[in-house]
Amino acid sequence: MDTLRRSLLLSPLALTAGAAVAQTAAPEVATPKPIAWPTPATTIDLWPTPPKGPALTEIVEEVSTDPAIRLRRVQGISTPRLAVFPAKNPNGGAMLIIPGGGFSWNYFDHEGYQLADFLTSQGFTCFVLFYRLANDGWNNRAEIGLIDAQRAMRVIRHHAATFKIDPARVGVTGFSAGGFITASLSTRHAQNLYPAVDGADKLDARPFASAPIYPVLSLDPKVAYDGVFGSLFGGPATLEQVARHSPELNVDDRTPPTFLCHAEDDATVPVANSTLFRDALKASNIPVETHLFARGGHGFGMKPELDQPWHLWSQLLAAFLNREGLAG
Repeated sequence: MDTLRRSLLLSPLALTAGAAVAQTAAPEVATPKPIAWPTPATTIDLWPTPPKGPALTEIVEEVSTDPAIRLRRVQGISTPRLAVFPAKNPNGGAMLIIPGGGFSWNYFDHEGYQLADFLTSQGFTCFVLFYRLANDGWNNRAEIGLIDAQRAMRVIRHHAATFKIDPARVGVTGFSAGGFITASLSTRHAQNLYPAVDGADKLDARPFASAPIYPVLSLDPKVAYDGVFGSLFGGPATLEQVARHSPELNVDDRTPPTFLCHAEDDATVPVANSTLFRDALKASNIPVETHLFARGGHGFGMKPELDQPWHLWSQLLAAFLNREGLAG
């Protein structure tokens, strides 16, 4: 174990952005599978004190029946936190990774830890976000994930020296519902959504680069994911809510360079969610790279299906991040 990883494991109290409190462990299943798997070096609680909200109990489930594969998910998150994966040979860049799960779960293996394992091999330090879920009963449900994502970007930058990263070079990627939060962060990073709690909140929440992967994105009823309105608003959205929460309607010249990936046969989140965002980015002259695969369905993430063309998307993402300068 290298010196940085050892020091992080031994000194979690040094990582708090505000009050000195013990960090909350990453979610885990009581009977883990006897296989090698990416595991975080440490965790960082996002907030100095747990946010006030509904009384929740974290539920962690293993949904894979394959003994060689982990596919864990968690809900009931009341202590939002980051799972930290230090780069094997740090290049100074970092990525915030936001799992999906229909605003009801965080699927943190194939849409979190596995991508972190790959990107750390490319030199990027990774932070997997366990964020509060809109369907867990929080007030301001439409904003709650974005609030945690804004805070996460600031906390990562606050700890840049600890993790040997350049605070300017922090990107974000997210899947499905996490892709919605990713695109929202990219277009609404400057909006004041919560009161500052410590010095970290003086820092910029704008990502250096962004990568929504098969994202829930548009609130246009013709192409929207069926569950987005109930999850975010408890029912149909008003015109004001559509205007505020649709990433493709909020692109401006501060929206970061963007990588998009989707499957044409996605029956859960129509591919138009990505193509509408692409069109909005191009209209504002924001650099965008788009990869559409004929097959793949929804939720392929980092699942080990090497014979499928979409399996290459993570390598394409790494190449995009390098070209955009995230690696320095």
